[in-house]
Amino acid sequence: MSAQQTPVENLTEEQAAAELAFLAAEIARNDELYHGNDAPEISDAEYDALKRRNDAIEKRFPHLIRADSPSIRVGAAPLPTFAPITHSRPMLSLDNTFSDEDVRDFVSSVYRFLGQLPDGSIAFTAEPKIDGLSMSIRYEQGRLVNAATRGDGTTGENVTENVKTIKEIPNRLPAGAPDVVEVRGEVYMRKSDFLALNAQMEAEGRQTYVNPRNTAAGSLRQLDAKVTASRNLKFFAYTWGEMSEMPADTQMGMVEKFEEWGFPVNPLMKRLNKVDDIIAHYNEIGLKRPDLDYEIDGVVYKVDRLDLQARLGFRSRSPRWATAHKFPAEQAFTHVEKIDIQVGRTGALTPVARLTPVTVGGVVVTNATLHNEDYIRGIGNSGERIRDDEHDIRIGDTVIVQRAGDVIPQVLDVVMEKRPADAVPYEFPKKCPVCGSHAVREKNEKTGKLDSVTRCTGGFVCRAQAVEHLKHFVSRNAFDIEGLGAKQIDFFFESSDPALSIKTAPEIFTLKKRQEASELTKLENIEGFGKVSVKKLFGAIDERRNITLHRFIYALGIRHIGETNAKLLARAYGTYEAFEAAMKEAADFSGDAWEDLNNIEGIGEVVARALVEFFKEPRNVEVISRLLEEVTPQAAEQISASGSPVAGKTVVFTGSLEKFTREEAKARAESLGAKVAGSVSKKTDYVVAGPGAGSKLDKARELGVQVMDEDEWLVFIGG
Repeated sequence: MSAQQTPVENLTEEQAAAELAFLAAEIARNDELYHGNDAPEISDAEYDALKRRNDAIEKRFPHLIRADSPSIRVGAAPLPTFAPITHSRPMLSLDNTFSDEDVRDFVSSVYRFLGQLPDGSIAFTAEPKIDGLSMSIRYEQGRLVNAATRGDGTTGENVTENVKTIKEIPNRLPAGAPDVVEVRGEVYMRKSDFLALNAQMEAEGRQTYVNPRNTAAGSLRQLDAKVTASRNLKFFAYTWGEMSEMPADTQMGMVEKFEEWGFPVNPLMKRLNKVDDIIAHYNEIGLKRPDLDYEIDGVVYKVDRLDLQARLGFRSRSPRWATAHKFPAEQAFTHVEKIDIQVGRTGALTPVARLTPVTVGGVVVTNATLHNEDYIRGIGNSGERIRDDEHDIRIGDTVIVQRAGDVIPQVLDVVMEKRPADAVPYEFPKKCPVCGSHAVREKNEKTGKLDSVTRCTGGFVCRAQAVEHLKHFVSRNAFDIEGLGAKQIDFFFESSDPALSIKTAPEIFTLKKRQEASELTKLENIEGFGKVSVKKLFGAIDERRNITLHRFIYALGIRHIGETNAKLLARAYGTYEAFEAAMKEAADFSGDAWEDLNNIEGIGEVVARALVEFFKEPRNVEVISRLLEEVTPQAAEQISASGSPVAGKTVVFTGSLEKFTREEAKARAESLGAKVAGSVSKKTDYVVAGPGAGSKLDKARELGVQVMDEDEWLVFIGG
C-alpha cells in the first residue's frame, strides 16, 4: 500500500512529511493548469479530494505544515499586523492626461526628449487602467516569497499571506524563470462579485460597501486571510520591479512572458505606433467600459521598447515614458441643501456643498467641494468665466455634480431653469467660522491680484488650524503614527488635563512621560482606550523618534511643501541642521542662501518665500526646537554613484545643447549623483555650455567656475 493510500491515522511522521511535499506540488501544478492555462487535467471532485487529504494530514501533524502548503492559499491564521516592506525599486505613480491634445503632447514629448522626428517609428502599448490596488509580488528561485502594497511608493504593507489566497496568482513560476522576479499589477474585485457581496451584506442586515475598488483594498488588508480568500479577488499583471535578468526587451514582450508564467493579463492591451490609432483604441475601450466586469478609469500608454524607457528615465514621482489617459468624469443632478465652510491647517476657508444624496459612478455622493469664493461665483483662478453669467451657486439650486477623475466630487454647473425664486447669492464669510479671526484674501505683491483662497488670520489660536496641523503631522506620509488618527487627535486636543493634552506636535512625544508621572488620570482607564491599546500607541510613538528627513520636513506642514518638494529639499541640504540654517540665513530674501534655495531644480520663488517666511516666525522655530528634543531626523540618503566624477557636484546647463536634449542632460547628470541647478552661483562646480550661452556663461567665468562644452562633458562623465 502506497503512502497516498494509507489512512491518515496510520501514517508515520516520515510518510506524512513526504506526502505533504507531494500534495503541495501536485495541487500547485493543478492550480496552474486550471487558472493559468485554462486546461485542467482532473475533475473538481478529484481536486477537492487532494485538498481534503492535505488538510487531514496537517491536522494530525501540525508541526509538519509547509511554507508552500495549499491550505495557506485559502486561509491562514490571523496576522497581528502588516509589517513594512521596502520596495527594491520604487512604485511610482503616473502623470494623467485628460484630452486627445494631452495625448498628442505626451507622444510629442517622447520624440522631443529622444531627439527624433515624430515619424511613427516609436511604438506604444495601450491598456486599460484598472481601478484596483497596486501590488508587487516577489519570487526568488521560482517561489513566491513576499507581496507588498504600493504604500508611499518606497515602503508598502506586507500582505503576502493574503495575496496567496488569490488563486489567479501562482505560488511558483515555471522552470526557466529568472532567479529574482517581481511581478507588479492590480488586485481588483469584479463588479459581479461586488454586487453579490453587497446583496449578502444587505440580507444579513449589515452595512454595504461603497465601490469595488475600496472593497478589494479592504479585503486584502484583512488580518484573517480566510476573509480575503472568501472575497474572490482577481489580479492583472502589467509591469515589474526587480528582475535578475530581463526575459524580453519590450513592454509587450514582458507582459506576454507574464502570461506564459500563468499570470492573468488584460486582453485589451495593444501595441500601436500612430497617435490617432492610440486615441481610437482609447475610445474603443471607453465604449466597452460599461460591459466590462471590472472597473477601469482610463487607458495607460507606455513606450514599448525598454531601452527607450531607460533613456527617457523618470521625473521625481513619475516616468517620462508613460501616462494615464483618464476617462471623463461621470455626472448626475442633485440639490444644494446648504453650504458649509471648512478650515484647513494653512487657514484656508474651503466652502463645501451639502447635497441631496445622489449616486455618481456607483458611489453615493453627499458633499462636493466648491473650492473658493470665486468658484461659487463662476470665476476661474485667472479671472475667466467658468460658467455662464449669473450661474453662481446658491443654496436650493439644482446642480450638475461630477466626480473629477472619477474620484473627487465637485459641482460643475447650475440648472438655471430650476432655481428657486427665493434663492439669494451666497455671501462668503469675512470672519473665520471657528475662531472668529478676520478672514482675508492675500494680494500677490508682484501681480497685484488677490489670492483665490480666503484664509483665517488666527494661526495657531485657531482651533481648526492647530488640529488639522496635528492630523497632518501624524498622517501616513508624514510621521505615520499608528493608533493616532483624527478621532484620537480631537480627543487629546480638546483635553484640558495636563496629563493628556496635546496642542502641538512635541507634546505627542511627551505623552508617555506625562502619563507615567500622573497619579490621577490614566489613559488606559478612559473609554475607547485600554491597557493594550495604550501600550501599542506609546510603542508606535517611540518607533517614530527616528524619521527620514523628507518625512520630517513634510510633517512640519509648511505651505506649498508637499512630498515631492520635501524630498527635493532633503536631497539638496542633506541634514535638518543644514536645511534650517539655510532658511534662517535667507531671512531677508537675498544673499547666497536665498540664491541657493531658488536654484534647487523644482523649487520656485513662491515655494522659497513660503519656506523662509515659515522660519521667520518665532513660534514655529520654538515648536521645532522642542520637537527636536524628542525626535531625530535622519540625514538624507544620497544617490549612490560610485566612481562618478560628478557625484555631489552642482551642474548648470546653458545654451542650445546639440548632443542631447536639456531634459536628457539633466536626467543623466542626476543619475550620476549630481545636482542640477537653474542658475550659476559660488556653489556651482561645472557649467556645460552649448552654442548661444549668454549671461550664465559670463557669470561662470566671472566666478571662476569650470566651463565645458558638450563633447568635454561627455568625456568627463564617461560618455
